[in-house]
Amino acid sequence: MLQGLAFYLLATVAVVSALLVVTARNPVHSVLWLILTFFSAAGLFVLLSAEFLAMLLVVVYVGAVAVLFLFVVMMLDVDFVKLREGYARYLPLAGIVAGVLLAEMIMVSITVVQGGAARDATSPVPAGPDVTNIETIGRVLYTDYVYFFQAAGVVLLIAMIGAIVLTLRHRPGVHRQDLAAQANRERAKAVEVKSVTTGQGVTPEELL
Repeated sequence: MLQGLAFYLLATVAVVSALLVVTARNPVHSVLWLILTFFSAAGLFVLLSAEFLAMLLVVVYVGAVAVLFLFVVMMLDVDFVKLREGYARYLPLAGIVAGVLLAEMIMVSITVVQGGAARDATSPVPAGPDVTNIETIGRVLYTDYVYFFQAAGVVLLIAMIGAIVLTLRHRPGVHRQDLAAQANRERAKAVEVKSVTTGQGVTPEELL
């Protein structure tokens, strides 16, 4: 009973939030609805005893959504001053979303603790009864497919560097540190000796 109720709650929230992702006009709101969709889908994976996929969905995709949010800020120039004007107006909606997330986490936790989650999920490789699916996937991933795993990491690293380079902006008038110019400068251009009279000091005009 509890497992069925948790499934219908998570599935309903996932479908509704997914629709709001594509219908929201504000890109920031779309990102927030997308995070809610990922958390609901992760809860469904937990109910299926697929803890690895749930963890992967939360850690990787929610982290990717945070990066997506950063790119939205960098590329679209969202006016946050204007968004903050209606901050108090959106507090009830934010409270509802937070309450739904809390209810989902509590319900999934109770279902797993009481043994309501699926326990007869087929293992990808023959394993003992005490081996979890996370340990089984780890054995296969880091033994048979370790080179493919490392190659995927290199590809993702190159993609991250490329995205940073594409979104990097050089604003005029901003002083930037040039290490090569500092290391190769001559002493005559970097140091100037002033003849100062004892007890008088140096005026600002003399320093220029």
